[in-house]
Amino acid sequence: MTALRVILGDQLNPRIASLSDVNKAEDHILMCEVGQEATYVKHHKKKIAFLFSAMRHFAEQLVQDGFNIHYVKLDDPGNTGSLVDEITRAVEIIDPSLVVVTEPSEYRVLQAIKSMDVGVNIDIRPDDRFLCTHDEFAQWASGRKQLRMEYFYREMRKKYNILIDDGKPTGGDWNYDSENRKPPKAGLMVPQTFASAPDELTQEVMALVADRFADHFGDLEPFHFAVTREQALQALEQFIDERLINFGDYQDAMVQGEPWMYHSHLSFYINCGLLLPLECVEAAEHAYRAGQAPLNAVEGFIRQIIGWREYVRGIYWLKMPSYEQANFFDADRDLPALFWGADTKMNCLKQCVTETKENAYAHHIQRLMVLGNFALVAGLDPKQVNEWFMVVYADAYQWVELPNVTGMILFADGGLLGSKPYAASGAYINKMSNYCKGCHYKVSKKNGEQACPFNYLYWDFLIRNQSKLRGNHRLSMIYRTLERMSEEKVDSVKMDSIRFFDALEAKQIV
Repeated sequence: MTALRVILGDQLNPRIASLSDVNKAEDHILMCEVGQEATYVKHHKKKIAFLFSAMRHFAEQLVQDGFNIHYVKLDDPGNTGSLVDEITRAVEIIDPSLVVVTEPSEYRVLQAIKSMDVGVNIDIRPDDRFLCTHDEFAQWASGRKQLRMEYFYREMRKKYNILIDDGKPTGGDWNYDSENRKPPKAGLMVPQTFASAPDELTQEVMALVADRFADHFGDLEPFHFAVTREQALQALEQFIDERLINFGDYQDAMVQGEPWMYHSHLSFYINCGLLLPLECVEAAEHAYRAGQAPLNAVEGFIRQIIGWREYVRGIYWLKMPSYEQANFFDADRDLPALFWGADTKMNCLKQCVTETKENAYAHHIQRLMVLGNFALVAGLDPKQVNEWFMVVYADAYQWVELPNVTGMILFADGGLLGSKPYAASGAYINKMSNYCKGCHYKVSKKNGEQACPFNYLYWDFLIRNQSKLRGNHRLSMIYRTLERMSEEKVDSVKMDSIRFFDALEAKQIV
């Protein structure tokens, strides 16, 4: 019995469920580069090149391992440009008795595959690279008034016996986040992230991307991503050896000219399958047990993977498809041109957008507390913000992007995911970065044309949305401060905000 086994572009691991019982002699593996997936949003050039190159390298390895590969390149004659049509075409060519696919990570792709009629059964298997099944998450969420990540994270630690000693959390606490908020200090020596020179295959993909996706956002070169499992494992080892030791202390810090800081940059490789989440977690725990890295760094890294990553995926599948429509604040302002690289006098935004354009990457505080903070306090349309995050980051897939943006960044789900909006004034950015030193605006000024826009937009956001936020217990102290604010001060906040938004909508440099 011949099976057609479909491998999607973010399933690049030989241990994927659809290959678990493969018969090398009889079965065929389909992999295809399709224009529809590259353009349903206009993905960053570097993101497309990374995934196409990783796909081609993975297919090449499968061929070397003796598998029958049916690989369709983007520019192959006859490529229909559609995943569903390519599966249909492969069924017609190969005539299998069964199509096997691991569950797609995105809702729209799953629905497309479920709706297919190719004349044979389609076996859609759970993606067991993830550590929590849909049913397990739904069971955990059932009956809870609040779905807080911290409690889910503890259950995951127990389930996989990660950083557990004698049934208790290693070190006595579950979470060391309070020790992970140091601002940057002068003289930090930040090691370089993993870099690999593009081989001939990657150069071929880069030429294809430069030709076919010239109008997409982002810089294609320099290109240094890992595109094979061997390289991804080297990237993991390099992070453990060189950056994990300082990751905990400085994971929230931002430094101009240092886009990578001490972060792992492994989400590229975990999310597309080149690395498995549990092997990264185990490598970090081993480093702690061996005395190579402190507990606050190791726990913080592990929390991102078996806590936050699994949690947002659980929220996604629990709440789709309605989650896409969430807009708690009824925000409707268009995404400004500065997000696509137009000039801005706000240095923090300029630095984060520039680095995103160059690297298809920004670390989580840049995404949350600079780019996301602006989107929140400016009242940007959630659909446009979500699309932007999907476009620009090489680790972005809807299952991880949508809950992070809609829930964590924009509070557009009304508090399902986060307990409060992560709005902040310029003081936070000044504390956690050196961006303000090179800015046109003065972070010390609260109002007026020279004031940091975050300072008055923060209060304007709270004023605009007080009917929806005043009852939030985590904001009670802030609203008491607002109540004590003079009428003159409130009027200044409103007038400064109107002036800023008028300039933004007039496409002036703000």
